[in-house]
Amino acid sequence: MIWFWAGFFVLVALLLVLDLGVLHRDAKEPSIASAAAWTAAWVALGLSFSVVVYLMYENNWLGVHLRGCPPGVPEGIAAAETYVSAYLLEQSLSVDNIFVIALVFNNFRVPVKYQHRVLFWGILGATLFRVVMLSGGAYVAARFDWVFYVFGAYLAWKGIELLLGKQDDNGPDRIIRFVRKFIPIHDGNHGSKFVVTIDGKRWLTTVAVCLVVVEINDILFAADSIPAVLSVSRETFVMVTSNVFAILGLRSLYFVLRAAMEQFKYLGLALGVLLVAIGGKLVAHDYWEPSHVVTLLTIVSILGVGVLASLIAGKREASGPKRASRSP
Repeated sequence: MIWFWAGFFVLVALLLVLDLGVLHRDAKEPSIASAAAWTAAWVALGLSFSVVVYLMYENNWLGVHLRGCPPGVPEGIAAAETYVSAYLLEQSLSVDNIFVIALVFNNFRVPVKYQHRVLFWGILGATLFRVVMLSGGAYVAARFDWVFYVFGAYLAWKGIELLLGKQDDNGPDRIIRFVRKFIPIHDGNHGSKFVVTIDGKRWLTTVAVCLVVVEINDILFAADSIPAVLSVSRETFVMVTSNVFAILGLRSLYFVLRAAMEQFKYLGLALGVLLVAIGGKLVAHDYWEPSHVVTLLTIVSILGVGVLASLIAGKREASGPKRASRSP
């Protein structure tokens, strides 16, 4: 299995070097069309990796076997289904993370042309954290069955918070105040630099502190992602690869959604329903274990309804003033 891990991380390293070192070397504000194209490319790449997962487990390359494969289901098909489910689940949870990142950038007044660099290094750190935390989560879940009840209750609680609109919007501000107490920060515009030297003293810039806050924010959001992905897969390789590919596409997805956040007003409610459903699945795992196909269709259906409802509501709001202007 070590060769699959080595190959995967080499691929991720090459993608990151190509992304920042070649394709996005110059700091500039990406257009919506460019961000949408990159988002489509990252999603296509992430979903395409399911073919690799299928071939690995279907042919039992290097003796690999899928943990928890349902009886009578080919390992390759079960592995690919769980990978796609985990990928879509993490991609959907990332949307909520994007809203908070936008709030952080706004608080720090980071110009859009520098946000890509902050997101790059932030996602690089997030990738390392996720690998460690997901591996640890899989280890604990494999040995202590009771954690599924804890994870399930936690996800259901977070989902209910979303449904009731009780998210903590002041969280980023508290993190910022906490960081400023311990780290010397020099305000002002220093471009995309993370560290500057002024009068012989080294200071962190506000862009660097923004990066720290983004990293802390991702660790906090991992508390949702890890239990959620455990609800669809307990195979460490599937969990980690699906999460990492979803995170890699977060930068371009951010620039797409940043300009259209208000149009997805019901997506938060859909995420709330999804978290409650996943939490219930974890709590009832000893009594009811739906197939991977059912899990995948449930994720797609809930998110699809949220996006469709948001688009319909947006069109109605846009056409409302026009109808009102025609009335005598």
